Amino acid sequence: MSEGTASTIPASPESPAGPTSPGHRPAAMASASVPATLTPEVGWHFLHLYYRIDRAILAGLPEAARERGRRELVEALSRREGTGPNQLQCFAVPGHKADFGAMAAGPDLRAVHAVETAIQATAIAPALVPTYSFYSITEISEYVPDAAKYGEILRREGADPESPAFKTKVAAYEGRLGPMNRQRLYPEFPDWPCLCFYPMSKMRQGDQNWYLLPHETRAELMGQHGKSGMKFAGKVTQVITASTGLDDWEWGVTLWAKNPSYLKDIVYTMRFDESSARYALFGPFYFGYILPPAELPDAIRL
Repeated sequence: MSEGTASTIPASPESPAGPTSPGHRPAAMASASVPATLTPEVGWHFLHLYYRIDRAILAGLPEAARERGRRELVEALSRREGTGPNQLQCFAVPGHKADFGAMAAGPDLRAVHAVETAIQATAIAPALVPTYSFYSITEISEYVPDAAKYGEILRREGADPESPAFKTKVAAYEGRLGPMNRQRLYPEFPDWPCLCFYPMSKMRQGDQNWYLLPHETRAELMGQHGKSGMKFAGKVTQVITASTGLDDWEWGVTLWAKNPSYLKDIVYTMRFDESSARYALFGPFYFGYILPPAELPDAIRL
């Protein structure tokens, strides 16, 4: 059971809170009021897909099937208003981990998943070998402080809560918080040239168990981590998605950058923070450069 998750085990009939108690609402009646839906209560579905081209199979496809498949792939990777996922990008991947990838996000799981199934249904699908995928949901981290907690942080750093500077900082933060949280939950994919994705989890071994730390300690460590990232404002932007119970890691980290070197620099810099140096586990890193769907087939010689 993950941190902060309440037990869903019903009370036994013999317990004081059992179904025979006066005023008790049976669990079946209570659960009936919760809608059954694939739409997240908060946030969007997020799907990363990576493919490698099997050149031998591709060469063996009839030219007509290959041409049709290219058109179908471009269509599958093209975002259209009113249909499909709310956000969609594709990119070429240097190296042998994959040849290309796609990223889709939105509230409709079927629409997000349809990107994957459309790729698999193309005439060149036999030559497209899936190499990696990652499914997650956008979230606002529990460590993002509200305006009041931000004020507490400033006071701990020595700021005078009665000073005009203090009040200005808190007001400015409060004004930024709404747009920042909307971007965390419902992200607009930036039109920047490159991106990096990697999954990660927190250590849970011996004295390096993140989940045994007090919440205040974890929040402080994550606050320090966030300050390191602020140095790259305007160069790198990110979306953190939650995957606990959904995929093999606890989070997915997607970074877009205006230059590949900024991706290298930010990951290197932030690994020195205690929250990463002591408690972070990283999965594979996938780098790509973003292309319009119509340019992707030629770029990867499909």
